[in-house]
Amino acid sequence: MRTFTSIEDLRQAAGDELGVGDWVQIDQQRVDQFAEATGDHQWIHVDVDRAASGPFGGTIAHGYLTLSLVPWLGESVFAIETPGAKLNYGVNKVRFPQPLLVGSRIRLRVVLADISDVPSGTQVVLRHTIEIEDAPKPACVAETVVLLLPDA
Repeated sequence: MRTFTSIEDLRQAAGDELGVGDWVQIDQQRVDQFAEATGDHQWIHVDVDRAASGPFGGTIAHGYLTLSLVPWLGESVFAIETPGAKLNYGVNKVRFPQPLLVGSRIRLRVVLADISDVPSGTQVVLRHTIEIEDAPKPACVAETVVLLLPDA
């Protein structure tokens, strides 16, 4: 795992791949819990029997569930331990190139795409690719923005 303790360390890593995380399996229980939390009970996600004869041969994870796993999956790839607060500032772009079948294993690949000074602190842009084991396309590609505030 790569750990950054200063803004200068981050600047030096601009453009670098920060690493690749461990494989984790996505199970139906996680998908069902996400459906409960969000109210999205579309059959393609939660009805195992109906989805078995559907377009993907089984249930698939919600796209937003897949995206929501980025921080958790990222914990095994990198850490930003600079002084001051770290804020999720947003997402520049998100795509879901391939459905994520329940039971599949995924991992995260992270690139530090950009770092820049902004009036309130330092903005870090990270490119996350959630790969599916043995699949030609990733489940998710997302460019997230983190705002690092100076230590008070």
